[in-house]
Amino acid sequence: MGLYAARFFVFLKSLQDIDGLLQQPLNYKMFLENTVNHEEQFGWIEVICGSMFSGKTEELIRRLKRAQFANQKVEIFKPAIDVRYDEEKVVSHDSNEIHSTPVPAAANIPLLASGCQVVGIDEAQFFDDEIVTVCNTLANRGIRVIVAGLDMDFKGNPFGPMPALMATAEYVTKVHAVCTRTGNLAQYSYRKTSNESVVMLGEQQEYEPLSRGAYYKAMLTSKVKDIPVNDAQEIKNKTGS
Repeated sequence: MGLYAARFFVFLKSLQDIDGLLQQPLNYKMFLENTVNHEEQFGWIEVICGSMFSGKTEELIRRLKRAQFANQKVEIFKPAIDVRYDEEKVVSHDSNEIHSTPVPAAANIPLLASGCQVVGIDEAQFFDDEIVTVCNTLANRGIRVIVAGLDMDFKGNPFGPMPALMATAEYVTKVHAVCTRTGNLAQYSYRKTSNESVVMLGEQQEYEPLSRGAYYKAMLTSKVKDIPVNDAQEIKNKTGS
């Protein structure tokens, strides 16, 4: 076989390979809903996490309303302590809202989610550790579980059950706010008050989304302010100089 004939043969073979690939279904999926395998009777867990003012609840509501539009049976739950905007509705900072059922503990959710196809859970960081078992139990029953919550507390530490939820979820979406001091992406929720309680509901008056650099500068400034400083006369009296 001549050189040109050999090259032409390779060219034809490559065309056959490309044609074979085109005959196969694409694996890329734009929306999570398209990943359903109807032969498998299991659901899955989606986690939406990030700082305050990053759009977590907004994204949760968007996904839930898409499911409702598709006539799927949807139930939404939130911790009973979250009464910032409404006692029963899940409400985003942009005033987007959806009806929900407040529950005092995660153990109440499976009892109220019977017959659902999709379950939404907001502010998951405020639930007890049982929420991890609850979400996995629901997913094993064939339910799509969508969870939203803060991944870090105001000190920058992993928040409550969120790390375990993120570890066991099939899909994790981390959303970001915009840093109010630098304009960069913000992943920290800086608390502007002196309250040291891990759980403290608040809004823009109490919290500020900051980037890594801005957050650590703010934390350092806060610590410096707390250092007691003696005036010059007191120091002089103590040293005798």
